[in-house]
Amino acid sequence: MSIPRLKLSLYAFLVVAIFGLASYRLYRRSDAVGPVKEDVLIATIMQGLSKAHYQPERIDDAFSKRVFDLSIKRLDYRKKFLLQSDIDQLGRYQTDIDDEVKRHTHEFADAARTLILQRTKEAQAMYREILAKPFDFTTEETFQTDFEKATFPADKAAQREQWRKLLKYETLSRVSDMMDAQEKLASKPVAALKTASTLAEPKLVPAPANRTAPTVSEPFRTPAEMETEARKRVLKYYDEQFEDMMDTDANEWLASYANTIANTYDPHTEYFAPKMKEDFDYELTGRFEGIGATLREKDGLIYVEDIIPGSASARQGQLAKGDALLRVAQGAAEPVSIEGWRTAKAVTLIKGKKGTEVRLTVRKPDGTSKVIPIIRDVVVVEEKFAQSSIINDKGRKIGYLRLPGFYADFNDNGGASSAEDVRKELAKLTAEGVQGIVFDLRNNGGGSLSDAVTMAGLFVESGPIVQVRSGQGQTEVKNDRDPRVQYGGPLVVLVNKYSASASEILAAAIQDYKRGVIMGTASTYGKGTVQQIINLDDVLPAELNSLKPFGALKLTTQKFYRINGGSTQFKGVVPDIVLPDAYSYVEQGEKESDYPLKWDEIAPARYRAWDAAPNYDKLRAASRARVAANPSFRMLDTIAERLKKRKDDTIQSLKLTAYRAEQTESKVEADKYERAQKTALPLAFSPLVADIRAVNGDTVKLSRAARLTRGLKKDITLGEAVSVIEDQL
Repeated sequence: MSIPRLKLSLYAFLVVAIFGLASYRLYRRSDAVGPVKEDVLIATIMQGLSKAHYQPERIDDAFSKRVFDLSIKRLDYRKKFLLQSDIDQLGRYQTDIDDEVKRHTHEFADAARTLILQRTKEAQAMYREILAKPFDFTTEETFQTDFEKATFPADKAAQREQWRKLLKYETLSRVSDMMDAQEKLASKPVAALKTASTLAEPKLVPAPANRTAPTVSEPFRTPAEMETEARKRVLKYYDEQFEDMMDTDANEWLASYANTIANTYDPHTEYFAPKMKEDFDYELTGRFEGIGATLREKDGLIYVEDIIPGSASARQGQLAKGDALLRVAQGAAEPVSIEGWRTAKAVTLIKGKKGTEVRLTVRKPDGTSKVIPIIRDVVVVEEKFAQSSIINDKGRKIGYLRLPGFYADFNDNGGASSAEDVRKELAKLTAEGVQGIVFDLRNNGGGSLSDAVTMAGLFVESGPIVQVRSGQGQTEVKNDRDPRVQYGGPLVVLVNKYSASASEILAAAIQDYKRGVIMGTASTYGKGTVQQIINLDDVLPAELNSLKPFGALKLTTQKFYRINGGSTQFKGVVPDIVLPDAYSYVEQGEKESDYPLKWDEIAPARYRAWDAAPNYDKLRAASRARVAANPSFRMLDTIAERLKKRKDDTIQSLKLTAYRAEQTESKVEADKYERAQKTALPLAFSPLVADIRAVNGDTVKLSRAARLTRGLKKDITLGEAVSVIEDQL
């Protein structure tokens, strides 16, 4: 999100003054040897956080405890390395970190690094010894897969036992994957592998009489052979992971610590070291070629942060925000585990040339695993823009308008503008004679604030759209000053848990004006803050040029508020009509982050609601009755409850038969969800007349236009949105 240009210039000037003055004073206080880069970095970051952050924190013992807790969490998230006695030993710094940063030092970070390096070397010897012997998958024992519920081991013996169970679990999962692959292979050749309840030799079963018996090209492996191979893979994974850990130098360690300090202010305030800058929202496309997703590291795993509209991932449709990447395979080749990897290294495996296949093993938010094959491609820029189509239903024309993001070209006055594109799409839909419009903002992560304001103005008369508040308490109301209404008919806005920032501003404005019906999941994401990225090299004085580069600091500087006074932060926007969703019982969003800014409210702006407001109670009752009678929605609600139960049950059996049964059950439930979407009556889409004329028979453009509706024809949520439009006609 952007700050208006005049205010941005003033803001930048103040930032330069704040940062520059602090670092210059530190430089002047240094001895004849000159300033130490690490000291300048800590001082500069703390000065920026204390003076320029939206909600500066007092540098006291409470601050110290927050930094300590988050540091320990990230230092050993899986509780594999440190003993409880180590935590107790580091605990002496728990209330000293505030004093360290005031004197621009980092004793806690240094002590933690020394300790974790020592424990890492010890753990390496431990896992190698454990993996040298076979695991017995017939015994009854369990493993806690949720590391937040686990505890630090009390002694070396307890630590070894935790490692043994972890390694056994990871070996078990690989054995199960091999069995799945072999069973698929066995369904084609002359014999099928019968999975035994123990690690006994399998029996070969003759093929059915009506099947031709081809030559088996690959030998079957026994479960014992699979176990041996799986342990080798786990050993290889840990050897590579530990090599990476040992390669982390002091500068990288300090950069990570500086980022931890920044993250205690809010999840979107971050420090990026020079080498790590490209990891920030790293596009797997490089620029425009690859699978088209952005990644983010958290708690030892790499998560999908966003899917780029128009990309191979967007078109394939299975990879989603919130998925954790576990393994990467080049086509049918052997998968490589990337757990514990850094984003930059993982990207080298994931990105690739157009037309090649990558297979990602991901863990979904409900805890289930899935292999997703994606053919790498060039991002189709046109598909990142607003698009529309016609839904023909019961003799009526309903407009469908999709917006993947609030894009804008701030360097070109005539460049791309999401608000202008939406205006054009609304004009085309109106010309087609649509009787209502479904505006789809699902998975729209936001973007340009000014476009969100202008876009909301297309549906209402002039008036306030959003309030922006600075950390100093100054509130500015962003107004739509155009009294014209581009579209005044029935309107439904679709949102979900990944509708964020500008999407929430637009949805909130429509809701507050009672201009349309907001439909979707229980709430939107809940990101109601504005960030600015400050290049530290630009704000530090010339006297420190010999120490540069210093990296960048992303700071939260403002907060959004609805025109009714409530913040979109933390709570998001609660739809007028809430629909069942497969992940409705899985907590996601801003409130699940570490140290998010809380919800609050300010004085409302002066505005007048839409004269022809929908009858929300009537629409809600009619929708509720349809959803209750819809077998697809009923199945979806049942599946969601089961997924929630499965996610909460984090105790995993380490017995092969029990593990395989649980995996089969998970797959059955996941398949039910996919079938639930497919059982819906298909929606009848047709392209706009204006669009057909514009492509002038270009088959490539026609194919791209068809992609808009490819995954929507059996979208039960969209189908219900169409029904809500028709309830208003």
